[in-house]
Amino acid sequence: MFNRLDAIEKKYNELTTKLSDPEVLSNFNQVKELSKEHSDLEETVKSYQAYKQAKNNLEEAKMMVEDPDLKEIALEDVENLTKEIDRLYHELEILLVPKDENDGKNVIMEIRGAAGGDEANIFAGDLFRMYSYYAEANGWKIEVIHQIEGTSGGFSQIEFMVKGANVYSKLKYESGSHRVQRVPVTETQGRVHTSTSTVLVMPEVDNVNIDIKESDLKIDVYHSSGAGGQSVNTANSAVRITHIPTGVVVTCQTERSQLRNKERAMQLLKIKINDELMHEQESAIGATRKSKIGSGDRSEKIRTYNYPQNRVTDHRINFSIMSLDRVMDGDLEPIIEALINEDLKLKLAGMSLE
Repeated sequence: MFNRLDAIEKKYNELTTKLSDPEVLSNFNQVKELSKEHSDLEETVKSYQAYKQAKNNLEEAKMMVEDPDLKEIALEDVENLTKEIDRLYHELEILLVPKDENDGKNVIMEIRGAAGGDEANIFAGDLFRMYSYYAEANGWKIEVIHQIEGTSGGFSQIEFMVKGANVYSKLKYESGSHRVQRVPVTETQGRVHTSTSTVLVMPEVDNVNIDIKESDLKIDVYHSSGAGGQSVNTANSAVRITHIPTGVVVTCQTERSQLRNKERAMQLLKIKINDELMHEQESAIGATRKSKIGSGDRSEKIRTYNYPQNRVTDHRINFSIMSLDRVMDGDLEPIIEALINEDLKLKLAGMSLE
């Protein structure tokens, strides 16, 4: 651990020197690149320096204990410095946990009504509303890419992009099967039903290096449709692309022109194929995903929303909160914070400290 910290501090100091070099300062792109690298290391270096200073102060305080006139004050300093060293040590452990390179990225989300017919579609709509409120609370923006409305409300499928700061770092835990237990609006006997909707979260990937052959694509165009299924564009502007080898299907109807919808659909297709490849690679590694909260698979049951008991339970970490009403209004932070903390514990447990 400390060998790594020494190397990080050395690198940080080298970058500091480079950033004061007139030749480097004359190159905007190089300054931008080095400044980001410098900034990424700064928090770890500052914490490490504070840790080393606290260790030195502790040694001095222990020596002062031998002086009868200073013993009482010195003992108090020893106690406080010992606590501070423990705190900084834990902070450094966390800072050394490898960062997910996708954490700062926007995401593409897909919600589908699954088991439960109309009620599953209605719940899919409720989940979209929940994520919309959560996005608004975080200052993020949502752009709907494609939607198919349910016959009784909600959506049988909706795809949308969430844009903002560190979106993936919080929403990446949402992939999986979400189960709802409540009396559906279509239920006349007052019985509680269980239905499910699935959520898929994919990081937006820039410059996806995937070779897609034109001959592997089936491209369909059709009229865009809005709420209630009415036509919003008399031209065939909506685009659906099927990647025949993988069976991945994407649709885009948000743009007014067929060309723009095709461009966005191709971007989405590459993101989806890339996501599938990432899952295949991690599954092949096997143990890699054991250090994460859940598999990120659409079929994995991750959470239950129990309306009669006003309870939300995340099954991956056995976490329950008795405020379903607030959660559905976008107050997801307590659940997401619990997931982040548990994920961090798992990663720390898997780290080999030198």
